Amino acid sequence: MNKIRVRFAPSPTGYMHVGNFRTALYTYLFAKKSGGDFILRIEDTDQKRQVEDALEKLISIINWAGFEYAEGVYMENGKAIEKGNFGPYTQSKRLEIYKKYAEQLLGSGKAYYCFCTPERLEEMRQNQLAQKQAPMYDQCCLKLSSEEIKKRLESGEKYVIRQKINTQGFTEFNDLIRGKVSIKNDLLDDQILLKSDGYPTYNFANVIDDHLMEISHIFRGEEYVSSTPKYIQLYENFGWEIPAVAHLPLLLNTDKSKLSKRQGDVAVEDYIKKGYLKEALINFVALLGWNPGEGETQEIFTLSELIQKFDLSHVHKAGAVFDIKKLDWINSQWIKKISLDDLYERSLEFIKENKSEEYIKKVLLIERERLTKLSEIGESNKFFFEEINYDKELLRWKDISDEKLKESLEKSKAVLENISETDWNRENLEKILMESAGENRGELLWPLRASLTGEKKSPSPFECAWVLGKEESLKRIKTAIEKI
Repeated sequence: MNKIRVRFAPSPTGYMHVGNFRTALYTYLFAKKSGGDFILRIEDTDQKRQVEDALEKLISIINWAGFEYAEGVYMENGKAIEKGNFGPYTQSKRLEIYKKYAEQLLGSGKAYYCFCTPERLEEMRQNQLAQKQAPMYDQCCLKLSSEEIKKRLESGEKYVIRQKINTQGFTEFNDLIRGKVSIKNDLLDDQILLKSDGYPTYNFANVIDDHLMEISHIFRGEEYVSSTPKYIQLYENFGWEIPAVAHLPLLLNTDKSKLSKRQGDVAVEDYIKKGYLKEALINFVALLGWNPGEGETQEIFTLSELIQKFDLSHVHKAGAVFDIKKLDWINSQWIKKISLDDLYERSLEFIKENKSEEYIKKVLLIERERLTKLSEIGESNKFFFEEINYDKELLRWKDISDEKLKESLEKSKAVLENISETDWNRENLEKILMESAGENRGELLWPLRASLTGEKKSPSPFECAWVLGKEESLKRIKTAIEKI
């Protein structure tokens, strides 16, 4: 295999887990860095777990992220279509291929028919557990004579096809992340290759597909390390070249347990809905198990920068902690980094109030420095979008009298009335109001800010007045005067 060809092969069984998203990202970065092909294959052999619309959602996430692929399954006008010279790229369309190779293994004695019922297998499993043994198939059907097998097949008895594992010695392989890995073969089970419904297991189909699609490098999770010897034996049984393999570190919760939905969101879709930017999610996920190298301090990366810097030698072996605080920080940096026009377009789905583009952009200019995600827009400053209601005492600066308080608000009102719409900008508002406040700034600015926001904490009165506009600002000051 000369050309680098890699694949991302999700199952349409639900949402896109961030772990799968990281696998897609690393696979994509590796392909782009090396000038190879990135392929999208759909592994839908587990028919019972398939979820409606899951395929469409998976492909939409890949497209949303900008992971362009050279061949595979695409969505066009709501329909899944396939493009490329190594198809079909959907496993359920390749059943005859798997059957052919399973029969080849049967013929060479590297696989066998198994007629064991689910009840017998469960009883066997319970007995093994009771004896503190690892549950493994006991090779009962391996002992069947050819006459017995023929008789059972002719009577229509249900069967699966199992791989006959070589349990002698060790299987050694070089992991691109972990280095040399050695596993005792007597720990391996005679896995099922073809199920009774004619569908292959993942373990069988991915080996067949990777060979036929000329995949050169395989990226998968750490949990598949122990299964790799089974795959290697299949390659050897067929006399095929074994692709290079990289097992990515586990994603962990902050308590070092395996990342799971029980402790928080694990679906990419959940983070999109909360207002995390695409660039931030990619940036954050890239750093879950990889760093740019010793001495490198850069933490904010564009996708093109990640392609340029990505190196498998900098992927860690140890599990990577999913730190939501780090994601929030990276997202806040990207909110500051993108243009105001871009931020406005992306924010629209999170803003339910009917406000003008100019108004929303003003809010964004004030809030973007403090935002961690787009769903927070207006959350801390509801007064930008809602009528305000507050107690009169909020207006009071320290212990000034009602008379002084009223005087302060009347002064603010007069000052603002004299600023034209043309000059109504942050700089002018701050300059003129600060000059009017003199030395005792709080006495003028606190009541003004409280009258505009109805809150104890908020952006400055200059910023609030600028966003609200002259008419609304004067209206709110007038309402405050009437409260006294």
